Amino acid sequence: QVHLEESGGGLVQAGGSLRLSCAASGRAFSTYAMGWFHQAPGKERDFVAAITWSGGTTYYADSVKGRFTISRDNAKNTVYLQMNSLKPEDTAVYYCAAGPPGIRKSAPDDYNYWGQGTQVTVSS
Repeated sequence: QVHLEESGGGLVQAGGSLRLSCAASGRAFSTYAMGWFHQAPGKERDFVAAITWSGGTTYYADSVKGRFTISRDNAKNTVYLQMNSLKPEDTAVYYCAAGPPGIRKSAPDDYNYWGQGTQVTVSS
């Protein structure tokens, strides 16, 4: 069992930055692939970024490439999402998720554990 808790969301102007954190408790955090997803009102939960258990490989949605960076610190059981050059269309609830190493990183159904989410609002 893994418990995930996101933090770092808030209100920011377009062009600004936020850093989201996802703290994990439970067993064997370092063996899990980790992902970030977002969900806007009335829309599906969409893939944002993912990182392998070792941190050696990262994956990004095309919409965030070059603006967002995912990283992890296995010693602190934490995964991060650095979001720069934010746009109003980035406004959503952001969720972190954990899954076994072999999953499809962009598929929400492949992840076993989810946090409660943190709201990110980007004003124009």
